[in-house]
Amino acid sequence: MNWGEYRKAMEALPFSDGFQERTEELVRRSIQSEKECISMKKRGFYRILAVAAAVAMLTVSAYAASRWLSPAQVADMVGNPALSRAFEGENAVKMNQSVQTGDLSVTLAGMVSGKNLSDWTDEADQSRTYAVMILESLDGTALNVENFPLGQYTFTPLVAGFTPWSVNSWTLDTGVSLLEQDGVLYYLLDVQNLEMFADHTVYVAFYQGASPSLDYFVMAEDGTISFAEKFEGPRALFTLPLEQSKADPAAVEQFMDNSGFDRDWFTTVAPVDDSQPAPEPGTSKEPFGFVEEFD
Repeated sequence: MNWGEYRKAMEALPFSDGFQERTEELVRRSIQSEKECISMKKRGFYRILAVAAAVAMLTVSAYAASRWLSPAQVADMVGNPALSRAFEGENAVKMNQSVQTGDLSVTLAGMVSGKNLSDWTDEADQSRTYAVMILESLDGTALNVENFPLGQYTFTPLVAGFTPWSVNSWTLDTGVSLLEQDGVLYYLLDVQNLEMFADHTVYVAFYQGASPSLDYFVMAEDGTISFAEKFEGPRALFTLPLEQSKADPAAVEQFMDNSGFDRDWFTTVAPVDDSQPAPEPGTSKEPFGFVEEFD
């Protein structure tokens, strides 16, 4: 967004009467506590700069706060008040990390983990991770379920050191709710607790395509995961800020045991066959255990 577009957006915000004057007066009061050793002329100069900077900062914060629904608002609008409260709690992580890819802006807004935060599944009493991701068009086109079908795109967790096809939305019993609001799409992921992998790098990937495979991802010798060079569709890869102290190796072992697959399936990457072309974007089927849509 250029400055002209930003200014128009700011002018459209519903600030109350006297917002600017009240803000400047508040900043002026705080500046009066500055050291008296600064000369009057220099002190006045710094005051003017401080007031201008503070007003700009508060204005930008107001703009950012009004631009999207918060994770708590998303959870509330899809009918999960307990999860909404959790997103407002001290254990929630607010991220607001954005990536521009293709014609889209993809934002990972926030996440929280815990028990009994949703009644969507029979396993709500088990600890799960919830994350809100936001999609909007870079050219201002309103997005909706008709012109942006869920089945053509994938949101999935990935874990460094584990092959992308062994730890993902399919194997982690993931559900997703889709909310459309003012031309913006909000995805609320409900996935098996990712904190058990906290001693590894844990990602959330967005891309146009089907379930994770060598056509989309590569895993380096050190276990790190990245998109394959030949993949050209829209994509974004976020890293979750998990606390290593919350890692649960025993739960990870149980997860692998319950999968029924050999351990090599989780750690061994097959050689890449570059002779095969990458799949056309948008060929996936709905990847999650359950999908709900909300207007």
